[in-house]
Amino acid sequence: MQNKGLIKFFAILFALVSIYQLSFTFVANNVKSEAKALAGNNPDKELKYLDSIGKEKVLNLGFTDFTYNEVKNKQLNKGLDLEGGINVILQISIKDVLKGLANNSKNPVFNKSLADASANLEGNKTYLNKFFEAFEANSNGTTKLASPDIFANRSLQGEGGIDFQMSDAQAQKVIKRKVDESVESAFKVLRERIDKFGVTQPNVQKLGETGRILVELPGAKDVDRIKKLLGGKAQLEFWETFKIEEIGNFLVASNEALKKTEIKKTETKAVVKDSLNALLTDAKDSVDTKKGNNPLFDKMIGQGGGPVLGYFAPKDTAIVNEYFKRPEIRVLLAADQHNAKFVWSKPTTTKDAKGKDIEAVELYALKGNRDNAPAMSGGVVTDAKDTFDQLGKPAVSMQMNSQGAKIWEELTGRAFSQKSYIAIVLDNVVYSAPGVTSGPIAGGRSEITGSFDVAETKDLANVLNAGKLPASADIIQSTVVGPSLGQAAIDAGTISSILGFLLVCGWMVFYYGKAGLYANLALLLNLLFLFGIMASFGFVLTLPGIAGIVLTLGTAVDANIIIFERAKEELREGKSLSEAVAASYGWHGAMRSIIDANVTHVLTGAILFIFGTGPIKGFALTLLIGIVTSLFTSIFIARIFIDRNIAGKGDLTFSTNITKNWFTNFHFDFIKIKKFTYIFSSIVVVVSLISIFFVNGLDEGVDFVGGRTFQVKFEKPVDATVVSDELSAAFGTPVEAKILGDDDQLKITTKYKIKEDGVAVDEEVNQILYKSLAKYFPNVTYDKFTNTFDGKKVGVLQSSKVGASISEDIKTNSYWAVLGAMAAIFLYLMVSFRKWQYSLGAIAAVAHDVIFVLGIYSLCYKFMPFHMEMDQHFIAAILTVIGYSMNDTVIVFDRVREFIVGNRKGSFEDIVNASINTTLSRTLNTSLMMIIVLLTMFIFGGESIRGFIFAMLVGIVVGTYSSLFIATPVLVDTISKDEKHTIEDKHNTKE
Repeated sequence: MQNKGLIKFFAILFALVSIYQLSFTFVANNVKSEAKALAGNNPDKELKYLDSIGKEKVLNLGFTDFTYNEVKNKQLNKGLDLEGGINVILQISIKDVLKGLANNSKNPVFNKSLADASANLEGNKTYLNKFFEAFEANSNGTTKLASPDIFANRSLQGEGGIDFQMSDAQAQKVIKRKVDESVESAFKVLRERIDKFGVTQPNVQKLGETGRILVELPGAKDVDRIKKLLGGKAQLEFWETFKIEEIGNFLVASNEALKKTEIKKTETKAVVKDSLNALLTDAKDSVDTKKGNNPLFDKMIGQGGGPVLGYFAPKDTAIVNEYFKRPEIRVLLAADQHNAKFVWSKPTTTKDAKGKDIEAVELYALKGNRDNAPAMSGGVVTDAKDTFDQLGKPAVSMQMNSQGAKIWEELTGRAFSQKSYIAIVLDNVVYSAPGVTSGPIAGGRSEITGSFDVAETKDLANVLNAGKLPASADIIQSTVVGPSLGQAAIDAGTISSILGFLLVCGWMVFYYGKAGLYANLALLLNLLFLFGIMASFGFVLTLPGIAGIVLTLGTAVDANIIIFERAKEELREGKSLSEAVAASYGWHGAMRSIIDANVTHVLTGAILFIFGTGPIKGFALTLLIGIVTSLFTSIFIARIFIDRNIAGKGDLTFSTNITKNWFTNFHFDFIKIKKFTYIFSSIVVVVSLISIFFVNGLDEGVDFVGGRTFQVKFEKPVDATVVSDELSAAFGTPVEAKILGDDDQLKITTKYKIKEDGVAVDEEVNQILYKSLAKYFPNVTYDKFTNTFDGKKVGVLQSSKVGASISEDIKTNSYWAVLGAMAAIFLYLMVSFRKWQYSLGAIAAVAHDVIFVLGIYSLCYKFMPFHMEMDQHFIAAILTVIGYSMNDTVIVFDRVREFIVGNRKGSFEDIVNASINTTLSRTLNTSLMMIIVLLTMFIFGGESIRGFIFAMLVGIVVGTYSSLFIATPVLVDTISKDEKHTIEDKHNTKE
């Protein structure tokens, strides 16, 4: 192997980097354990203790050290199901939206209906529906929703709006659509805010038509921090800005004042030379040019100009904000600057003094007022569309109402005459701050440009279109969420991982002897690299991610199995050990098969990552990382050990005394029995389709069909399993009960009559829930249990309905993911093998496997002792099955291709049979590894992912069968007779 020294260098380097990155996780866990012990398992005391030591040094590496906060930020992130975190319910105020739509109407019927809807709101009954009911009762036919002084106002008139001739039923449809637009725009902006929170894969979900948004942030425990993240309105604003020459003196004065409290003595280093640097060079004393002697300016990393006061690293924005909030700093502002508001831009890429690309944010000073209100808000925009400017960059064109047009003309006129700038601010973030070069802009039509991409302009257009419906996002419920499976499930995941690893290692040594030991050493290094990469890039480990890691154990040795089997074949043909190893690692040996097989893995994993969300994305990411690290360690690291053996004892046989003759003289005629396998598979497919479409159907999960969710606070701790069983019996359908925070609070989810709408169904669900849980609430009436009110401590604290329409995107994405994976594999195989028959055989096998697994789930979900729901986890399992089914099929097809261009004699069927038989050891070994680890995870991995693992377990077994008995027979049957004769003539006439 060439460049062996370079590979060793990179292997050692990667190992050291991985150990370095994982050391933060080890130290953080130790600190948490100490905090838990000191706090006596009191979560509040534990949190306070961890906050108190946040800036203390907890890790010293000799050349540098780290505080607990720094260590915590660098540790391996765990998902909500493992780490716990904050579960927040945000209420988009439908009441405020309706007020905005009605232009704050003074109509007494309208306002009384708003009040009645608030007072009588019940679980599962949306505020909007309650408002419509209350309006109908209060008006009694005397007042219409489309009255000019309510909703038939100027802002709602026009195409798609409301006119005074509409009936209440017609007006309700328009109002509902407008409310949905407002909630949707707020949801998108909130999701963008949360995305900026970090790479912890938060779960953000719109809860039916209630105007509520569920946010789960793994590992987050500070409610105040979440409030700062989520509070406020999704709204565009336009602000006038100060120029750098106007605010520069304040910055200099602030820097001088901060020296008294923030001064640090460090080595001499040149400060950033920007437009403010000139203000600092009057005092030519070298002390002023020392890095550390200028608390504010030392944090600048780039030159400012115009409205930009300077560039800063994103990590320094918090401390700079803190500086500007200090009373002793604010007092330094000039009289006309006392209301200045300091804000930041979107992160951008700039270059530092050495020309290296770094991430930075721009600092702006906005011209505020006593009310902290912008010069103009996005509420004046009546229409907005995403477009492109003259330079082809994404932009948003907008049309303002008459009031907005007037303000905009004044604002742009002032900016033109004063050579000043107007900042475009969305959610307190500056997207651009252009000047005005062509005079006042009249007519209210303008275009917003800046650091937007296409997706942002689409979202901004949606926000602007609904911006005239200001709606607050209030946190109505927040609680700490424990791991979904509890500590026992985490322990079970660890046990399954260790046991799966030991079983794989044991089998490899048993079957391949010393070569298997080398593969195990490579596997250990593979796991180190896998966790190291996840920690380095801030990826999140979830419970499905653990399943992905356990699955990686079974596939990580696959490349070694292919290589070892090829090496045994070469040894049997009389080659020396070194020649056999060189041939097995060659392109015409095992490498082509390895590449083809793993490309199919990458394709399915990538599609799953693109279409998946939350934990499923984490599962896909783990698989993709595992593929890369497995290939590196299996091909290069194991080869290093093998080459050392060749140079030393040279005693490798790639087998043991027990296994050396296994499958060596196996000559089963797979093609001969194809009629029987066709009949068997056809029966299975037909039975599955009948069960799916005509008999049992599929147990579609909440992801696909929605569901009702209740947060119920009990008077004392309860057993979630017992409550789940009781409710399942009452509803006649599986009901999930999960501890939410404390043991006396549950999150209950049911799909009972979820496809049926109406007040009667909602009340029926409430009645069943109350009657089933009444024994836990002996002194609580139905009204007190169901209705919401201030100071409520027990009963339904929050309830929501996740309608089928919300889950439509997930279902659509799932369909496209499966079809996309099959299409991508079909095209890849057609390109790689240059014959469509190979692709057809592979896709026939995959389609067979998918229908088979679906059929098993359809036939068995009613009586299996674990959930067999169709959800995102199931789709992940299906895509995984597709990938691994293709793996087996591609190995056989590669051998068929090899034999066709080789010298093997016999009929075309003989060549295909030989291909299957000579790769059977590899096929069965890999499948056995997969089955072992999946069985381990199925038994020990926890209840919540048992259905997910079962789907993969069935799929791997069926996939192995189909690659042998479906894919290759289809290939044989679709190759034309003329082509078969040509191949046979070529082979059988060779001397």
